[in-house]
Amino acid sequence: MIKDFFILGIKRKLADKCKIFQLNMLFSRTIKNTISGIFLLVTAFSFAQSEELKTLPIGEIVPMLDYKMENLDGKMMQLGTSGGEKGLLVVFSCNTCPFVVGSDHFEGWEKQYNDLNRFAAAHGYNMVLVNSNEAKRNSDDSPEAMQKRAKEKGYSMPYLIDKNSQLADAFGARTTPHIFLLNNKMELVYTGAIDNKEDGKRSSDESYLKNAIEANASGKEIVVNTTPPRGCSIKRVKK
Repeated sequence: MIKDFFILGIKRKLADKCKIFQLNMLFSRTIKNTISGIFLLVTAFSFAQSEELKTLPIGEIVPMLDYKMENLDGKMMQLGTSGGEKGLLVVFSCNTCPFVVGSDHFEGWEKQYNDLNRFAAAHGYNMVLVNSNEAKRNSDDSPEAMQKRAKEKGYSMPYLIDKNSQLADAFGARTTPHIFLLNNKMELVYTGAIDNKEDGKRSSDESYLKNAIEANASGKEIVVNTTPPRGCSIKRVKK
């Protein structure tokens, strides 16, 4: 009887040790899988970051100044000959992005385009819109759709067709809208968003672009010369 009880006790201890061993193995595998998963995520994130378009750095003369783009009136235009006395405001835009045309949560930056054109002109800058959505060139961003949009909204600035997203690629433009303010030497002095009005949690309004225009026009340093662009991705054709 005592012998049987002793043997039963040993079996229970062995069983408990076995369970502990199994739990340790399971825990070890879980940790390894978690670490592997984190590593894969970090690797994927790093890869995505490395593949991300590099936006032109502040102070650099922009490329493709002689690149010809068709305006809605059929005339060809070049950035190099489109600037005003103080410079040029380039806005990558489109016809359908909610950040441009508006939504239930945000009125859209398109409503500011004509006002920005007047403001820029008053400070010596010309303004152009550039449509680089090549993947939608046969639908929402066709020349006909661009003409219709410009007429409906009364665009007061040129609206140019960037074939194959060439200018967007050269500038590293990522979103609609994405802003590039150039001085009269065609050097980039501001890039990013128009303002922070799409941020529903903002504590105050920040007019990044207008502040940059005023500062640059008066020869002052632009305090905030780069902000994250907000909007929809530019619809490029996959190569």
